[in-house]
Amino acid sequence: MLELGKFYIDGAWVEPAEASWMDLVDPATEEAYGRLALGSAADVDRAVAAARRAFPAYAATPVEERVALLRRILDIYTRRYGEFAEAMRKEMGSPITFATNGQAARGPAHLNALLEVLETFRFEEDHGSTRLRYEPIGVCGLITPWNWPVNQVMVKVAPALAAGCAMVLKPSEYSPVSTVLLAEVLHEAGVPAGVFNLVNGLGTSVGAAIASHDGIDMVSFTGSTRAGIEVARAAAATVKRVGQELGGKSANILLDDVDLEQAVRRGVAACFTNSGQSCSIPTRMLVPRRLMARASAIAAAAAGEYKVGPTERADTQLGPLVNASQFARVQGLIAAGIDEGAELVAGGTGRPAGLAAGYFVKPTVFSNVRPDMTIAQEEIFGPVLSIIPYDTDDEAVAIANGTLYGLAAYVQSGDAERARAIARRLNGGQVHINYPPADFGAPFGGFRRSGNGREWGEAGLREYLETKAMIGYGAAG
Repeated sequence: MLELGKFYIDGAWVEPAEASWMDLVDPATEEAYGRLALGSAADVDRAVAAARRAFPAYAATPVEERVALLRRILDIYTRRYGEFAEAMRKEMGSPITFATNGQAARGPAHLNALLEVLETFRFEEDHGSTRLRYEPIGVCGLITPWNWPVNQVMVKVAPALAAGCAMVLKPSEYSPVSTVLLAEVLHEAGVPAGVFNLVNGLGTSVGAAIASHDGIDMVSFTGSTRAGIEVARAAAATVKRVGQELGGKSANILLDDVDLEQAVRRGVAACFTNSGQSCSIPTRMLVPRRLMARASAIAAAAAGEYKVGPTERADTQLGPLVNASQFARVQGLIAAGIDEGAELVAGGTGRPAGLAAGYFVKPTVFSNVRPDMTIAQEEIFGPVLSIIPYDTDDEAVAIANGTLYGLAAYVQSGDAERARAIARRLNGGQVHINYPPADFGAPFGGFRRSGNGREWGEAGLREYLETKAMIGYGAAG
């Protein structure tokens, strides 16, 4: 039985001030495989104190040293790559093939993208006679979710290290194993004591203490919009910078000139990525009304081909949801879709056939969904696709923009210029045109209630920097 009973503070693994414990449950079996110590505000105080002591010296390190540090982190992570994949298979139910090729792969992807930025980034530049200097913001509080554990930790920890910041990290209590592994990697790579600190715990205790702490200069949060609001409230009293990547309800507009078979199948695959547990995936597919019957049949067939099952099997495509409460929530939203009159063409409530345990959800597709239905407005976070008809391009754009969110949007067309014209009109921090490959240098973040600030690449680095204007610098001589 795995026991994660210590926190990483000031370069060492230390006992909590006063720990409570929670079981770590494998979502594929519903059986406990370990337990986790949960910290308190006292542990956050210790971690912040360590970070504040470490910050001045680390902030003064040459960029070349930080580049070398990130390269060591990349090398050690790569050596332990398989451990990260296995950890995420167990802790959040990611099928081993996706855990290996998707989840674990995000660590090196973001490190490489950031290294490319850091090697050429100008921390000082002139604008006329004014010298602009970009300095590390200070001690950062990082709060991350369970759905992409390494990805979300890396896009905060790596740019904070690159900028010269110190930090205190609270990962999700549902995915702590991969973060403990990362702490071991950082320690071996030689991150100076106190620069990186890890405190496990609940959002209502450790997370709240981080957000409100007057020794923290910035808090970066990824999670639900509801929790993000509470983080912002807690942070307001100390006027710290708050970066938030929150919920999404992304639309995928299929224009009438697409290859329908290909566009629908790829849209289903995108929606079902990570068992539907991603904030930016296209969960609303908008299809011309005259093509609805064909599109619905294609989507239903595609959903029916998905293999749902044990996470250790190489051919499993969809694993379970992360926990019992998430399973119950998704079941309730599927039931709401049925009750509100959406046409169920694949899946539905209950577990897939042959699975008596685990938080597995049937790959589900609704057709002829109205834009005002619950399943078209609320983030579901499960493998559930809503297909919505439209009559004109203008109506499609209005429907796509017709939620409280604005994290991402998608548009598919056989005409590149037509797709670009629609993309310009969509409210989303990222707009994906014709299912492009991932760009880890592109800014990631949202409009409206999907948050504020940006992560990934240069934009992510700038989040951890303050701008100082030295006016008259060029004329001083």
